[in-house]
Amino acid sequence: MNHPLHGTLHHVELWVKDLRRTQDSLGWLLETLGYVPFQSWESGRSWRLGPTYIVVEQSSALTAADHDRCRPGLNHLAFHVTDAETVEDLAARASRHGWRLLFPERHPHAGGGQHYAAYLEDTDGFEVELVATTTGG
Repeated sequence: MNHPLHGTLHHVELWVKDLRRTQDSLGWLLETLGYVPFQSWESGRSWRLGPTYIVVEQSSALTAADHDRCRPGLNHLAFHVTDAETVEDLAARASRHGWRLLFPERHPHAGGGQHYAAYLEDTDGFEVELVATTTGG
């Protein structure tokens, strides 16, 4: 592996309410996007793509019962996706893995007319944004 570019993310760690449910939703999405399983332990998992990895952990130190993306802290993770067709394919398949489409009345331009993306939320309230790097045409 080449040295990572200065300033890029090393890793992101998310504490989750239900590890198995998160593996089924976020784990599926990460692997579909090209991340590979990286680490595994009793209360957590991680997936890596290049020099960056994403950790999910069901920690015994959790102090709140639920995640709320509208409170201070993490609102969502956004991922580059090859093109608009792939965004649509992932959004359609995501419902089988615990995700629902946010802002369906404005999809795929909820982020503005020049921004092609799907905004998804899982059962535990975590949001991801899948952004097309090209829109064709």
